[in-house]
Amino acid sequence: MDQTGWIIVAIVVVVILVIAAVALSRRRGARRVDAERARAQQIREQAAADQVEVQRREAEAARLDAQARLTQAEADARAADAAALQNEARARGAEASSARSELDERLSAADRIDPDVTVAEQRDVAAGQQRDVAAGEQRDVAVEEQRTDPRV
Repeated sequence: MDQTGWIIVAIVVVVILVIAAVALSRRRGARRVDAERARAQQIREQAAADQVEVQRREAEAARLDAQARLTQAEADARAADAAALQNEARARGAEASSARSELDERLSAADRIDPDVTVAEQRDVAAGQQRDVAAGEQRDVAVEEQRTDPRV
């Protein structure tokens, strides 16, 4: 065989090697694509399995939020009830103080009219009435401070 024959054989061998390399490369690419598909499928399956857990957690969070809102509404209702009771207590306290003052006035008037009651006894009764009024005012101030104190 002469030199041209060898060149042709070499060219044919090179072409065959190039074709073989391209075929191997495609097979490796196809295997890589198949592996990536399989990996993506595994990720999807795991995500589907985790979705149930995520939905459970979301439902639990929503339940706790609803429970917190209900508890807050109950606390608000109790606070409103307490405020109403405090208002009623103040009103009744004012009525009681008014009734006490009226009663004390009537007793003082009776003592002034009664000839058997001395002037000293009248002063003692008047001093006692003033102490009662002062104590009632202090009690009212203490209740008001307690109602407005944020620590209570």
